[in-house]
Amino acid sequence: MQVEEIKPLFLKYKEANLLHRYITNKHIEPLLNSLGDHAIVEIIGKSVLDNPIYGLKIGEGNKRILMWSQMHGNESTTTKALFDLLNTLLDTRTSLKNILETCTLYIIPILNPDGAEAYTRVNANKVDLNRDAQNLSQPESQVLRRIFESFKPHFCFNLHGQRTIFSAGNTNKSATLSFLAPAQDNACTITPNRKVAMEVIGVMNDTLQKIIPNQVGVYDDAFNLNCVGDTFQNENIPTILFEAGHYKDDYGREMTRELIYISYISSLIYIANNTITGSHYEVYLKIPENEKYFYDVIIRNAKVGNHKINDIAIQYQEKLINNKIEFIPKIEKIENLDAFFGHKEIDANGFEVFGINNQLVKINYENVFVIINNDKIAL
Repeated sequence: MQVEEIKPLFLKYKEANLLHRYITNKHIEPLLNSLGDHAIVEIIGKSVLDNPIYGLKIGEGNKRILMWSQMHGNESTTTKALFDLLNTLLDTRTSLKNILETCTLYIIPILNPDGAEAYTRVNANKVDLNRDAQNLSQPESQVLRRIFESFKPHFCFNLHGQRTIFSAGNTNKSATLSFLAPAQDNACTITPNRKVAMEVIGVMNDTLQKIIPNQVGVYDDAFNLNCVGDTFQNENIPTILFEAGHYKDDYGREMTRELIYISYISSLIYIANNTITGSHYEVYLKIPENEKYFYDVIIRNAKVGNHKINDIAIQYQEKLINNKIEFIPKIEKIENLDAFFGHKEIDANGFEVFGINNQLVKINYENVFVIINNDKIAL
């Protein structure tokens, strides 16, 4: 299926009740309840704060795929795209019914409901669940492990979101999506099951390049057995890390949501229709590695202290305010930033930059605007 055929499906099946960045159990429970007999929905455990963790199973095929999202509570883009995917696959009138005839999907839409509600990366015990794969110290980690052992997947999709700082290599191209076929040993050996994961990522990359050329990256594959993906890969299950990143001016991550959806569809079609051996893994090796070359805003050529001309780097702080995510600009650096890029760039033309109190801005200054040459400029 070509990109031109997938994009209309997204527009048709996009779940209208899930928008922007704040997605919690309260948002998905009505959607789960509406699935009826089309899916097996169950409570598979409870969080630290006794919130339910939901799992659902669809399909009847022999190829088993385990997908989990919001292991980090503030990474919700992949969750939105999961419900877009569900809406698509559960409509038997589409040309994609072969996926559920060939595959069985087990989906955990929000593994960390406490973190989702508080909009934090960690769980209520302040533990990063993606570093708890060996200790299994947290109830959420134990839930995922139980499902992994009972479902016995042939593929694992580990679904995350990444910050706006990442570039696709040393370029001015944002890493809008990133992937990783995690290592399974300290030597980062390209093992047979890693090759399988790499081949699937290569297929997704080929599809995405038609929409966002040079905006796909891969993560460093340094091995850490405490990470869930590394653990599952170490147990010889091809595992793919998905990272939903930044598309220009898309801080609500709705365009990125569509790109994740396209990645889901293209990967599932490939898995459903092929016996994947890993023989085509080398495409993966050509994808550039993520680098950290972006800030949300850079003010160029600003006069800062002692009449020195410098650049000002600003990063948005994501804050949950009245059940909505607000983006508060904060100055991170004041220095020469010729090696970096801003998603938005402002030229101060040698003028001083003032804050709301008419004092020169400094590191850690937070506000939604600055004043340059008596002009109030929104950040």
